[in-house]
Amino acid sequence: MPAKKGFSAAPDPAVAVSELLRQIGQPAMALVVFFASPSYDRPALASAIKSQMPGVEVIGCTTAGEITSEGYRENTIAGVSFGRDDYKASTRLISHLDRFRMEHGNSAVQDLFADLGLAPPTMRSIPHQLFGMLLIDGMSRQEEVVVSSISRFLDPVPLFGGSAGDGLDFGVTWVFAHGAFHTNAAVLALIETNCPFSVFKFDHFRPTDKKMVVTEADPVRRLVMEINAEPAAPAYAKMVGLDENQLNPMIFAAYPVVVRVGGEYHVRSIQKVEEDGSLRFYCGIDEGLVLTVADGDDIAKNLDAALTKLATELGSVDLILGFDCILRRLEAQQKQRSLDVSQVLKRHGVVGFSTYGEQYRSMHVNQTFTGVAIGKAKRKAEERAIA
Repeated sequence: MPAKKGFSAAPDPAVAVSELLRQIGQPAMALVVFFASPSYDRPALASAIKSQMPGVEVIGCTTAGEITSEGYRENTIAGVSFGRDDYKASTRLISHLDRFRMEHGNSAVQDLFADLGLAPPTMRSIPHQLFGMLLIDGMSRQEEVVVSSISRFLDPVPLFGGSAGDGLDFGVTWVFAHGAFHTNAAVLALIETNCPFSVFKFDHFRPTDKKMVVTEADPVRRLVMEINAEPAAPAYAKMVGLDENQLNPMIFAAYPVVVRVGGEYHVRSIQKVEEDGSLRFYCGIDEGLVLTVADGDDIAKNLDAALTKLATELGSVDLILGFDCILRRLEAQQKQRSLDVSQVLKRHGVVGFSTYGEQYRSMHVNQTFTGVAIGKAKRKAEERAIA
């Protein structure tokens, strides 16, 4: 069976899971992945999942908003099931992220390959048709070290991921595995399929000539205290032509900064202004780093073009699993393009969630749209004849 997707807006967890299961249920499910609003009662949601999907491998996370068959939504649960005819999957819960070490990534990857009866990858070839997916506590501040470790041992198997959310509260975020929600944790899935697929990352920004240098920072706490030897918040505000008191998440989404890494520019998004005037980022920022203010192309048109290109390359698309930074959603709101972006997501059949950050191969990134597009399964001639 193929991948099946669905969602429910029912506020009662048991009813929501039941409605979701009616849409995504199939006789033999290799894996179910869900994305749930933090508004749900977590213990009740976990109980409903365990009782209604016994024996099924289920993983998921809380969100900063969901992406459903109706586009952008909130206070819902969205999900997808992968049928065993076309998919095999194995998952690992990685606990105690505050004590994460490089060898933990190696152990998780080795276990996943062993579960699927596969030899680990080599630098010369990707064994079978495999991709990795990571769901991680979005408040752990451990995304960089975790994704770097996992990708080191998973390479050249492509990896993408998303940081769990807590709406716009930025309190506690949760991942789901083994029938329960966990914080300070991540879930890694390795998926094998006979379907063509493409793991992707794209954004809609272009660098400008406005540059600034980080002169004081605390990368571990993701804080920038000074830019150009001035307090960070007023220095950034001056660079984008605003007053410090105008800074808010909408402004950060509309005026992102990028850094040049390996010949490419990557967004380094600002989360908020701290009381002392420092800026808290969604990722670690080192002293001496050159930040460049970026301009954005039309977010809806850019997204539509990118998703259309993916569909053309794959021939036909069965599923797009998309992890979309919450700052893209806020930017769309700030520029009054939310409905247009939502319609693009709906038209392309995307399911996923708004994140606190994204992972792509070895990098933790921000303000991107990251995920996997999966094409139709390659069927044998006799199967086509029967169909």
